[in-house]
Amino acid sequence: MVGVVPTRDAIQRAVQAGLDLIEVSPNAEPPVCKILDFGKYKYELQKKKNEAKKKQKVVEVKEVKFRPMIGEHDFQIKLKAVFKFLGEGNKVKISLRFKGREMAHQQLGMKIFDRIQEEVTEMGAVENRPKFEGRQIIMLINPIKK
Repeated sequence: MVGVVPTRDAIQRAVQAGLDLIEVSPNAEPPVCKILDFGKYKYELQKKKNEAKKKQKVVEVKEVKFRPMIGEHDFQIKLKAVFKFLGEGNKVKISLRFKGREMAHQQLGMKIFDRIQEEVTEMGAVENRPKFEGRQIIMLINPIKK
């Protein structure tokens, strides 16, 4: 802590110390500078950035696809996958695609979505209610944080 010093004196002191003069806060009045090793400073900033990145949890969106005429066992297997993804802390996108004449029986698809909502209530919360997008119904489920 030296106080307010003219720029030439600050540069001269940095050269004498064998270090760099770094402007820390250019918008302050007067600007704030430090005398330190710039390479070491950059290295420490990079380390802090990497530490913050490690502690961050990236939430992915996993997708599970259903069909309107799905069998009971197939339904259970896909439901297990949904539980696994929610347990890992990922969002789950559930889609149900209609082919051909299945579009005439959209109520079957909605029954499947109602059943999925009932099964998933303790592990996840529905973010987007089931809605039609062309020939498919899509729903998004968030994991419940413990």
